[in-house]
Amino acid sequence: MSSRDIRRKFGQNYLTDQSVLYKMAESISPASLDTFLEIGPGHGALTEQINIENINITAVDIDPENIKKLKKKFEGPASFEFLVGDILKYEINSIEQRVVGNLPYNISTQIILKLLDNCENIIDMHFLVQKEVAEKIAGRVGTKNWGKLAIKIAAFFDSEVLFDVPPEAFDIKPKVNSSFIRLMPNKNLRQNIDLKENFFRLVDLAFVSRRKNIKNNLKNLNINWDKVGIDPIKRPEELFLEDYLNLSKVIVF
Repeated sequence: MSSRDIRRKFGQNYLTDQSVLYKMAESISPASLDTFLEIGPGHGALTEQINIENINITAVDIDPENIKKLKKKFEGPASFEFLVGDILKYEINSIEQRVVGNLPYNISTQIILKLLDNCENIIDMHFLVQKEVAEKIAGRVGTKNWGKLAIKIAAFFDSEVLFDVPPEAFDIKPKVNSSFIRLMPNKNLRQNIDLKENFFRLVDLAFVSRRKNIKNNLKNLNINWDKVGIDPIKRPEELFLEDYLNLSKVIVF
């Protein structure tokens, strides 16, 4: 598969606007002794912004031509490891690290959900994603963006949309606007990890149909709604994160 075909398949557009890249670097604020995992480095535009002394950067890109160019381009001052691979199949190191990237738009949601499997080792995450995805990640209860993605992330990370990025900032203009987001581990992350399997399955079931109430969507789980203190006629987007977490403690699949 050629580099052009890879970019088309995964919805990858390379950022070229230096003012945007500088703003991203300011938001990330790399510091001595940091360890980074960069997803989809492309031609190294963001890599260059975080390339400082006494840090480690592991950059994973599915395009071998990109990796070949990056190995020639970067010899320091950071310590680099450039790897060819599909991030969705990549085994995330169980070390404390920061995660950054201009995520391929077609698989950005899958990438973030994969990272949740190793969330206890993540210091923070900064991503450039499609604006629509950013809004879904940062969704709040009672809104159309409070869905499966927002709820699953909110159990472990606090999310923030930092700024928007126009199509003109890329080498090939995407047909959509983009946003730079930050995800920071929240105070309940470690206690929610044990609930994750039940919690994720519950959230998926709850949103089988957004138009139906929560009782209908979860009718096969035999929930005592009075006991859990949740109004069963509410729709899934009307339940708070705490409601889903409490339900995941009492249900059995």
